[in-house]
Amino acid sequence: MRIRQVAGAHPDAEALRAGQRAEIAALCDRPDSEPGTPPTAADVVAFFVAWDDDARPVGCGGLRALGDGIGDVKRMYVVPEARGTGVADGVLTALEEGARGQGWSALRLETGDGQPAAVRFYERSGYRRIPNFGAYAGVDGSWCFERRLDAVRACPSPCTG
Repeated sequence: MRIRQVAGAHPDAEALRAGQRAEIAALCDRPDSEPGTPPTAADVVAFFVAWDDDARPVGCGGLRALGDGIGDVKRMYVVPEARGTGVADGVLTALEEGARGQGWSALRLETGDGQPAAVRFYERSGYRRIPNFGAYAGVDGSWCFERRLDAVRACPSPCTG
């Protein structure tokens, strides 16, 4: 697997975000799960794409600044056939390293109560549930998480680095 930072307009980034939106729309029965202002190329400071060994795009995620040294994980997604293979761990690690490079001390994210696998993944990765923030405040079914970047990241067992 190879992960690198790309422009938000990179064709593989766009295709993965379209897949993520379609999957969320099917889960949530609405066209976009993003309340408020969806992330744009102008406010996403870094976007990462993962490719498998056959150069197929299999995962992605972006970072948006929230201010006060806190970032927001946006559009993290792994294609269904690559789930459980370590792609999500790799993308999240790249996002956390990118956030540290921005000088941020914490990352936040939002997922939904209809995504139990995502909730388990983030909790296993050291993210803790927090009150809903920003546009997610008061949104039913929205669950928000945060991880301090100076904390040691939890690693799935067995930990393979």
